[in-house]
Amino acid sequence: MKYRTTTDFTSHSCYLAQMMLGRLKNSRPVLVFLVLMIASLVGLLLLPPIAQDQSYHDFADQRTLLGVPHFWNVVSNFPFIAIGAAGLWQLRRDPAIDVLFLGILLTGFGSAYYHLDPNDRTLFWDRLPMAVSFMAILANAIEERVDAKAGAILLWPLVAVGVFSILLWRWTGDLRLYGWVQFFPCLALPLLFLLFPAKYSGTSYWLIAAALYALAKLFEFYDSAIYSIGSILSGHTLKHIAAAAACVAVLRHFQKRRLITSE
Repeated sequence: MKYRTTTDFTSHSCYLAQMMLGRLKNSRPVLVFLVLMIASLVGLLLLPPIAQDQSYHDFADQRTLLGVPHFWNVVSNFPFIAIGAAGLWQLRRDPAIDVLFLGILLTGFGSAYYHLDPNDRTLFWDRLPMAVSFMAILANAIEERVDAKAGAILLWPLVAVGVFSILLWRWTGDLRLYGWVQFFPCLALPLLFLLFPAKYSGTSYWLIAAALYALAKLFEFYDSAIYSIGSILSGHTLKHIAAAAACVAVLRHFQKRRLITSE
């Protein structure tokens, strides 16, 4: 089915939610989460359309090295490829985990491609796998904290939201839904971790990943200021490194986690 507006997508999401709840035994926590999610989507309609700021493409480090333009912003994406490949190789046990690490791997390629020639057209391929990864993280958190079946069922609708958010930006120039895809998990995950007990060990790895992601966003904001200190590396390059370190923490979580059994 093809959606052309956020309203169309939200209406169909409500229908899917009703179908989904009928398949779950303990549906109340899932219902509360779905209500929060759908309410936040509807809330997007209260915001004005958000256009892509073209100054976003003007990164501080413009150097060409070894014939590669924006060298450090390009090569600093390679860790994502390695981490994604490692996750796919070692953790072939759950679709949500597979989608997450596939998204991380493709983010490495997409972001490197974007930084070779930063513009809206190439940014599409940077953001597409990131949107998939954000939604896969949310599905994994639902599986671990709320209900395993709910997380598995929600995976594909959430991934569809992520992909649709990027297509909507391409069709209309409006970034509202993509902003939701990126930042709703940042709000939802702390709530899930606070309100629902852990079913697996290794929560500390999620906290480390969150701290590193916050650091990455800080580096991104201070791109030029960091580069002005000796012109060694820019804030955006350090953003990639910090975000990749966050992905390593997520990888370690899935490598080390164990089911918590009540005695």
